[in-house]
Amino acid sequence: MSTRGRGGRVPLLVPAGLALTLVALPMLALLLRVDWAELPTHLSRPVVGQSLRLSAVTTSATMVVVWLLGTPLAWVLARSDHRLTTWVRALVTVPLVLPPVVGGVALLMTYGRRGVVGGWLEQATGLTVPFTTVAVVLAEIFVALPFYVITVEGAMRGLDRRYDQLAATLGAGPLRTFTRVALPMVLPGVAAGSALAWARALGEFGATITFAGSFPGRTQTAPLGVYAALEQDPQAAIALSLVMLLVAVVVLGALRSRWVP
Repeated sequence: MSTRGRGGRVPLLVPAGLALTLVALPMLALLLRVDWAELPTHLSRPVVGQSLRLSAVTTSATMVVVWLLGTPLAWVLARSDHRLTTWVRALVTVPLVLPPVVGGVALLMTYGRRGVVGGWLEQATGLTVPFTTVAVVLAEIFVALPFYVITVEGAMRGLDRRYDQLAATLGAGPLRTFTRVALPMVLPGVAAGSALAWARALGEFGATITFAGSFPGRTQTAPLGVYAALEQDPQAAIALSLVMLLVAVVVLGALRSRWVP
């Protein structure tokens, strides 16, 4: 590397360092505030265990729905040339930029007791969705599904369409082509999309607290547990935050090969 090339980077080092500091300093501060000696005790607090168990259950249910519905949707978007496909793709990605609390309000207007679907559901079955564990799953699906669909669609769009044509000449129908040809070839993309969607579901806060509330053992997931513990037991909140930080690091580590050659 030439001296001129190295010197040209010097003016960029200061803003680059500041950007890195803005991201890394809060995480470092969290690590510095952890009471490592009492960490096992703080992790044994009821709010920590309940919220982690509930998050494990709801995110697992969320991922099952995301896989079953999101994978076909990604395939349809990847293979469709219809002029409306662009608008469908835009609709799917809206939750990525929508404020989470707005998503919660939208879910409430849909599944609430006076909502478009919720009112009919209560009259027909007597069941209500808001402020239940089901509401948590719906909120997580709403925010996590776009991450999965976008990632998997990108992997599917990279497949040569001649594979579809070859499978058709061998007698395979569209469903068989999807399950036996396309899906096995994009498994790395499915894994990456799953990790991103699961991490997003795990970290969901705004839509959940608006639509499902924060009831221990029923709707209080890990992020809501952090918020609740912060007022009464800050060290428990820090311990739970540490767990979520470690989960984020593991997810990013698993996805590193997708972003860094």
